[in-house]
Amino acid sequence: MDDRQFFGYGSLVNRATHTYPRTRAARIEGWRRVWVHTVLRPWAFLSVEPAEGAIEGLLADVPGGDWSALDLREGAYRRQAVAAVLQECGSGEAAQVYSVPEEHADAPDVRHPLRLSYIDVVVQGYLEVFGESGATGFFASTAGWDAPVLDDRAAPIYPRHQRLTARQRGFVDEQLDAVGARRIPIRTS
Repeated sequence: MDDRQFFGYGSLVNRATHTYPRTRAARIEGWRRVWVHTVLRPWAFLSVEPAEGAIEGLLADVPGGDWSALDLREGAYRRQAVAAVLQECGSGEAAQVYSVPEEHADAPDVRHPLRLSYIDVVVQGYLEVFGESGATGFFASTAGWDAPVLDDRAAPIYPRHQRLTARQRGFVDEQLDAVGARRIPIRTS
């Protein structure tokens, strides 16, 4: 097991949200992304679970094999070993992936929705690393789009939110419409 690399499949694909060195496009086979809520966090997040298919993401080094900062960032998740395949050359790499343990996972709901500011960050990363086809693949290879999406874009709740271009926002909105995502407004009272 390689104790120096992780496979990011959500916000970690957006290089603007971290400073991990030597990121490389990769995929893992036999997994899919899924939206989950955990009692350990107030909002829904992406996780992965075993399933047919593959997902794209970034493989990155953990400096000096010191996982403490990344473990803190990914506090509601557990690490487990995976085999990643580098996009550039097709070689296999051992890595770790974070997933929400089954005993802590639940379906998102109106009290624990997906946040549009989080989705924006993830999709921006996929657009920059994998292009439009890869970002479209993100939507297709992620389960749980029937969960409500809190439209917090005007006042982002996600702490690592990023400013999107008009084209990126339009792409996110089109894809959310295509998967039938139901947006809910932020309550101001």
